[in-house]
Amino acid sequence: MTVQLDETAFDQAEADFRDTHPEYATTDACDELRARDFARLDAAEHAYLDYTGGGLYAESQIQRHHDLLNHHVFGNPHSHNPTSSLMTEMCERARKRVLDFFRASPTEYAVIFTSNASHALKLVGESYPFCQGSHYLMTFDNHNSVNGIREYARARGAEISYIPLGLPNMRTPKAEFRRCIQERKGGKNDLFAYPAQSNFSGVQHPLEWIGEAQREGWDVLLDGAAFVPTNTLDLSVHQPDFLSLSFYKMFGYPTGIGALVAKRSKLAKLHRPWFSGGTITVASVQGDRFYMAEGEAAFEDGTLNYLNIPAVEIGLDYLDSVGMDTIHERCCCLTDWLLHEIPKIRWKNGRPLARIYGPCTTDHRGGTVTMNFYGPNGEVIDHLRVEKEAARDNISLRTGCFCNPGGGEVALDISKNELVGCFTQPHIVEAGSFTHEDFRMCVDGKSTGAVRVSVGLASTFRDVYRFVQFARRFVENE
Repeated sequence: MTVQLDETAFDQAEADFRDTHPEYATTDACDELRARDFARLDAAEHAYLDYTGGGLYAESQIQRHHDLLNHHVFGNPHSHNPTSSLMTEMCERARKRVLDFFRASPTEYAVIFTSNASHALKLVGESYPFCQGSHYLMTFDNHNSVNGIREYARARGAEISYIPLGLPNMRTPKAEFRRCIQERKGGKNDLFAYPAQSNFSGVQHPLEWIGEAQREGWDVLLDGAAFVPTNTLDLSVHQPDFLSLSFYKMFGYPTGIGALVAKRSKLAKLHRPWFSGGTITVASVQGDRFYMAEGEAAFEDGTLNYLNIPAVEIGLDYLDSVGMDTIHERCCCLTDWLLHEIPKIRWKNGRPLARIYGPCTTDHRGGTVTMNFYGPNGEVIDHLRVEKEAARDNISLRTGCFCNPGGGEVALDISKNELVGCFTQPHIVEAGSFTHEDFRMCVDGKSTGAVRVSVGLASTFRDVYRFVQFARRFVENE
């Protein structure tokens, strides 16, 4: 049940917000979009604050895609009949649109359609030529789908290492980054992977690292999934060798389609561990041979999600119609207000309700704010309880470690010794499994997750105001 706001207090708070954030007025067109394309949110009195988990689709996107499907006959693109040829044309248009959106040269970059960003990362991991003497380098702050590539590297004898995070701002120290990339031993197949924006803390790691690492001989894999929904990424300026992304995080629909945007010169370096329909020119049973297709086709297994691929072009058109600078500005203003208001919420004894992880300003920080709530005596309030109570207030937020264990371990002060102790308990070793509940029991007294709120193109001041009012009720009910 949604708790009714004091509208007089809300109006005053919004007026104060606009006074301190005059640049927010340049994003007022987003309020018109909210009323027209996202009216379902206000009709349901829903505060959606999980944009890092998934973007929201505009009604006009769905209508445009629906009209396209209703007025054409599309077939599987792996043929030359009329329906197949039309679908092939639509898929190639979508590829070109992705390159245009990221200002990437079609002679330099290729777009490989995948099921999501994780699938794109898996393609790199399984195909990258790790070997004895290779090195796979990551930041602590990475999604599990980036961490998971280490298992491919490990299986082939490559060295694996991490660049640590610094506290309290959750950034990677420049000196540590430079030390690690300069320790490269001179092999030909060394891969450095990091996120443009943390899905845990919202920290934006420097895009300049791409060029710095490449000059030291590294191939660079950039996880763009959390960054590109609200920030401009110009691949004519910053040129990673591989970029992973999910389109649903950018504009909500369609789900089930992502992309690996890769330098064509680096695709030639990747070696698929198998072949499938669509990835070869010729395969023989009796001759026991196969020949891989060139370029994108070698990495798109089987039949593409072809009916949904035109919706990618529609979604990118929608973002361009709003303007990435407008989306970015709106998210910055709303995030800045959250960063200033949340620390003001205090118990009667003066202790703060929340501890925010990461920078306290929006400088090189995205629209993600992660925190934990604490009681008046400093005891952690279970993040699952916070999520449950927020749900009762019709607020969608996310809790946990968000598939980013490195960020979570640093933020929550869980040490390597504690983790090794957990994983080597006799009953865990014997069982060969480790559940989340086992983990909670093992680090008893510490939080095993956090509360994350995140804003996006359809967010309004009312959304973030509702969250702050929700948080205030914890201390008001003391």
